[in-house]
Amino acid sequence: MTLGTTFAADLQRKIDMKTKPLGALGRIEELAAQIATLQGTLSPRMASCQVTIFAADHGIAAEGVSAFPQEVTRQMVLNFLGGGAAANVFAASVGADLRVVDAGVAGDPFGMPGLIERRIGAGTASFLTGPAMTADQCAAALQAGRALGADGDWDAVAFGEMGIANTATAAALGHKLTGIGLDVLVGRGTGLDDAGVAHKRAVLERAAARTGDLSPQAALAEYGGFEIAMMAGAMLGAAAARRVVIVDGFIATAAALAAVRMVPEARAAMVFAHRSQEQGHGALLDALDARALLDLGLRLGEGTGALLAWPLLKAAADMLNRMASFDEAGVDGPA
Repeated sequence: MTLGTTFAADLQRKIDMKTKPLGALGRIEELAAQIATLQGTLSPRMASCQVTIFAADHGIAAEGVSAFPQEVTRQMVLNFLGGGAAANVFAASVGADLRVVDAGVAGDPFGMPGLIERRIGAGTASFLTGPAMTADQCAAALQAGRALGADGDWDAVAFGEMGIANTATAAALGHKLTGIGLDVLVGRGTGLDDAGVAHKRAVLERAAARTGDLSPQAALAEYGGFEIAMMAGAMLGAAAARRVVIVDGFIATAAALAAVRMVPEARAAMVFAHRSQEQGHGALLDALDARALLDLGLRLGEGTGALLAWPLLKAAADMLNRMASFDEAGVDGPA
């Protein structure tokens, strides 16, 4: 849907005629305009939010690039299902729905109620020596994600992830998609010390040297992971359904970057929730010409930062719909 200049002018006038100095609500005004434009209405709806956490394991974990063992991915899925994780707490606090997807956790299927099973495999292969997944697996992950992003009737959707070693995957993927150096993109992840970061960077440099220039989908297949590819697909599905996509931290931003490189129009649906403490996040935000709403020193993932940003979107739409204009309030407007 393409909106004309008349819509844009009417929208800006509606924002400007609220009882405030011009531009006084800063980023909230920008959010209101983005939401209204995405939905194609001067009275946008922003009443419901849902977060999907995609979980999967990464073969590159065997190279010692994470401070935590791979088993933690499965343990954290059980924690999500039990309601004990930060994402559960934040979702309940801000009134968002939460669902958990097994995109490819190592081991057998969980077979548990409340878990959405979309397993592509029992974890990716190590991308140090070969592709993380096949082209068919990547296509399947993207398609499963598109369907999950498009279903339901939420106004805004957030996507989080769980997967030990996925900061290594996100750094490798970001490097291949942008050319930004691994010295910029590789960070501490779950808490590596300086020696651990140096080892992680060395592993990724060897892995990156395996391939030359890659298309976005080929980069996803070569470097993974299942949850990142599925999250990229979910962002595309949600954007096509004209839902606001709240992008979380470093790993979610790598997925968003892949999604935008595949479908540039999806960028218009994206709101970038926060700037992570993970070293490379700022560089990926810059590559997307994105400004994060919050900077809270977070580096957890799980969609936690996206959930904390959701009330700002709700407030932006409420400002547009409920705040009085100068005429309605009988207040003198700007000269």
